[in-house]
Amino acid sequence: MRVIVLGAGVVGVTTAYYLSRCGCAVTVVDRADAAGDGATYGNAGQLSYSFTDALAKPAFISHLPAMILGRDRGSKVRLSPELMSWGMRFLAQCSTRRARANTLSVLQMAMRSAGLIDEIRQQVPLEFHFRTAGKLVLLSNENELASASTSCKLKQHYGCNARVLSREDTIKVEPALASLGEEFIAAVYAKSDEVADSQLFTVGLKNWLETEGDVEFRLSSNADRLLMRHGRARGVSIGDDDVKADAVVVCLGAWSGGFLRAAGINPHVLPARGYSITLPPGAASPEVSVTALKHKMVFSRINGLVRIAGFVDFTGFDTSADHERTRLLHETAERFAPDAADYGSGDALTWGGFRPMTPSGQPRVGPTSVPGLYTNVGHGMLGWTLACATAYDAAQAVTRVH
Repeated sequence: MRVIVLGAGVVGVTTAYYLSRCGCAVTVVDRADAAGDGATYGNAGQLSYSFTDALAKPAFISHLPAMILGRDRGSKVRLSPELMSWGMRFLAQCSTRRARANTLSVLQMAMRSAGLIDEIRQQVPLEFHFRTAGKLVLLSNENELASASTSCKLKQHYGCNARVLSREDTIKVEPALASLGEEFIAAVYAKSDEVADSQLFTVGLKNWLETEGDVEFRLSSNADRLLMRHGRARGVSIGDDDVKADAVVVCLGAWSGGFLRAAGINPHVLPARGYSITLPPGAASPEVSVTALKHKMVFSRINGLVRIAGFVDFTGFDTSADHERTRLLHETAERFAPDAADYGSGDALTWGGFRPMTPSGQPRVGPTSVPGLYTNVGHGMLGWTLACATAYDAAQAVTRVH
């Protein structure tokens, strides 16, 4: 069976891996010059299996006025017909019942993904700076603490090890937090959460598939349109070249909507831009991954460097504010954690990428209304965390039908 995978990010390459394991001949197509060159490249690196809380929940509604009026430094919003349409679907998910269901669905997916990445590490010789760092989510007020306590109790019932720690116990877990520039009252701690370089993983897996699997990569190649025959997807057109296949799997992240809408499908995936800065470590750099909820900001140690990632901007595919936003992220991080990184270093690497968000926070994985056309899209800020599970599920969906 021949399958085309559109997208060579971490989701697309892991999808190719599992399709190859199922005996498929796979062609991966991406317009970028290298694998893992988009949202995969500079993300926070956190494998946040324990932190799958739905963004769409009742408490989020109270934050909307500040976001829309530009008073939330961690988010920029530009109203558009697409955002309004997506936003109405998002608000429909902001009930307690739906938030709980979405959180648990993504949690179970994440926990499966943790087991699957362990299997890949055992079966494929890859070096991508993987380590079990643990993760702390800092809570700055009583409302955050109450919400976190409820969420932890729910997740523990399903086998997740996240638990609430006092401020004192949090500092025992990560002493570097004693030097923060502002107070926190407690934290959620997940000891088994991991961190790794998703771009190195993606490139390493791509190189291995080219030599060990029946997988071809066509980079610097743009899939212009879907090829149809008798009402079924039968490949894609790349310029003047028609590439035939038995099935097509769309893993184009935030760009999936544009390709799918041409086939009459709207996946309701919205681009949400995030940013990161990678710096040398400071005098008190945390070894544990740290999230500051209040600032929409995370700190990770990857291969001895400190990666600071954060913010979520709903401004379409606009990149014109990248310098302004990374500068604000740098200033916010330095004020919040002055000793976490060498903020004055001339070796800072900055990055911006589009996360593909669905209203529910659940990825869209499986067959579409067009026979032979499948999706593995909409991972939001958890693409690295969920990649292995959704790739496995996508491969099973394709091969089960055929």
